[in-house]
Order: sequence, then structure tokens, then C-alpha cells
Amino acid sequence: MVLSAIPSPSQNALELGPLTIRAYGLAIGLGVIVGVVIAQRRWAARGGDPSDISGLAVWAVTVGVVGARAYHVLTDYQRFEGRWLDAFKVWEGGLGIPGGLLAGVVAGVLVARRRDLPAAELLDVAAPAIPIAQAIGRLGNWFNQELFGRPTDLPWGLRIDASRRPDGYLNDATFHPTFLYEALWNLALAGALVLYGRRRPDGPPGRIFALYVAGYAAGRLWVEALRIDEASLIAGVRVNIWVSAAAGAVLAVWWLIHRRDGSPAALDDSTPSTS
Repeated sequence: MVLSAIPSPSQNALELGPLTIRAYGLAIGLGVIVGVVIAQRRWAARGGDPSDISGLAVWAVTVGVVGARAYHVLTDYQRFEGRWLDAFKVWEGGLGIPGGLLAGVVAGVLVARRRDLPAAELLDVAAPAIPIAQAIGRLGNWFNQELFGRPTDLPWGLRIDASRRPDGYLNDATFHPTFLYEALWNLALAGALVLYGRRRPDGPPGRIFALYVAGYAAGRLWVEALRIDEASLIAGVRVNIWVSAAAGAVLAVWWLIHRRDGSPAALDDSTPSTS
């Protein structure tokens, strides 16, 4: 028996005359602004110029949005067959965070190096800001009534309109609010990264960002496993689960082969060789 439930918004857009403001875009925009402000303050605390962050953010966010949309279209191309122009309708939802992160980080690093800025340190500065921005952006999924999980009768179940429920779930009223799970995970991750940075201020540049990637990938593994929306599969497993597992594996290997100071680990001379 459902004791209570999280309601879904009845509308996902605000009409102001000829102007339509969609909650999805507003949430993403607000997340970007908050993330940039946090990163600017963290960079200033290290003696950097806050304008460095805003300058890099223009490139990272722009390229990141393109990468996120491209990832979504490529991994869910079945939804766009016969109507490929819909691939440009970003305001309707559909941004793949893994693609956005990869594209945005690559763009940011390239621009930072071109401007003779320490890319690894900047990544560490941005690391806690990114999951906070993602947490705010996830509110857009709530307004769109999308990306929810399996049916549940837990008190915090998310009530979904019948028109938004997938086939086979029309008789289920409440579902796991995976957007909320991921948002809370991201906020906790941001706090953990800040705490780690304070306790290990002499850590090698780039390690905090590596922890962010590993932490986010771990969160997506269990959140993605709850979702029931249609998605591309590889060997019966959702693509995003494979991507998260791969990201975690790459970070684990990177962590193991680097010393405390960040230099590649070398074999000890006393270690016997094997053939």
C-alpha cells in the first residue's frame, strides 16, 4: 500500500507570450551557472583568476552539450529512425552525460593548454562542481516525467501520469525516482571530493577529478540498473552500464599504476621477474 508519493509536475514548460521556457533547459542552465560559480571560488582560493574558469566553461559547456546529444542519439538511434531532425530538439530531453563529460573535458583541457593553464589542477577544481551541476540538471527529468525506475510502493515512489508510463506498466502508479537517487548520490560525491581535497592537499594533480569519474561511474551502475526506459543493449545489458563499468575499470588501472606523487609505479628491484 502506498502511504505517500512524490508528485510529478503537471507541466514542463512556462509560456510567456510567444516565449516558451522549458524546465529541462532551465534546470541545465541553472546547474551550469552554479557549477561555474563554485569552480570560480575554488580556483580563486588557490590564487587563480576566476575569469579562467568562465573562459574555459564557454568551450567546455558548448562542446559538452553537443557531445551529450550526440551520445544520446547514437546510443538510442532507434528512437530517431525516420525522423532524424528530432535529433536537434534538445529541449525535449535526451542528453547523454557520458558523452557530454568526455567532450567537455577534452575541450576544456585543450583550451587550458592553449592558454598555458594547469589543466590537471583545473580539473580538480571543477571536480566537486560538476556533480552539483548534474544534480540540479536532473530536476529537468522530473519535470519531463522521464528516466524513472522500476515500480515501487516505497513512500518516496514517484507518481507518473498514465500517458508517460512504458508499455507493460500502465497499471503501476509509482516508480523509483532514479533522477532523485542520482542527484543525491552526486551531492554526496561532491561533499566527499571536497573533504578528500582538504585532507589530502598535497595529492597529485588530477586525482580528485579521477575520484569524481570513479564515484560517478559507480553511482550510475546501480541507478541505471533500476531504470526501465527503452535503451540500447549490448549482450542484454544497457549501454550506460557498460560505459560506467569501463570508466571505473580504466580509473582503477590508472590508480594502481600511479604512486602517491602521481608518477608511474616502477617494479621494485628485489621483485623476482617472471617469464
